Amino acid sequence: MKPMRTERLILRNWEDRDRDLFHRINSDERVMEFFPFRRDRVAADAKMDELRGAIDRDGYGFAAAEIIATGERVGFVGLLDPDHVPSLPAGTIEIGWRLAPEYWGNGYVTEASEAWLAYGFETLGLGEIVSFAVENNHRSTAVMRRLGMIADPSADFDHPSIPDSHPHLKRHVLYRLSRQDWQARKRAAR
Repeated sequence: MKPMRTERLILRNWEDRDRDLFHRINSDERVMEFFPFRRDRVAADAKMDELRGAIDRDGYGFAAAEIIATGERVGFVGLLDPDHVPSLPAGTIEIGWRLAPEYWGNGYVTEASEAWLAYGFETLGLGEIVSFAVENNHRSTAVMRRLGMIADPSADFDHPSIPDSHPHLKRHVLYRLSRQDWQARKRAAR
């Protein structure tokens, strides 16, 4: 993947120097509030390697986000094939993110997501990008709405990877953004 730059961020593939942050955002109770698991260091390293390999292969993925001015890594934002969700049709691409809590509220996810939406629609030629989250994850659904995504209650689903031991995390809401709606939003912003 060729690194992408936004006003404040570099979005790039994972490097070994990112391992501490990746482990932290995958084990932090606040970050992982809406997930039924926490990754230990071995599992986090394996997941980071998996994401890095997918980005090398596909040219996109859940990529590291780094502040240009300071070199601080804040988390990840990117596009991914949610093939682990059988209710979504093949070829669906989701946009997702995970940031360390000290970087919440600064607009980094929205800024990086705008760059990824442009990449998805302009470079990959996607017709639609989706996002989903636990129905009570109001921080994430607020970002989805800021991006111009529209809730599709008919496509909400119980996530198949959530065990019955965590019933409050099962129900997920799905938001959609079509290329046409994204283009119209961009024209209106000019």
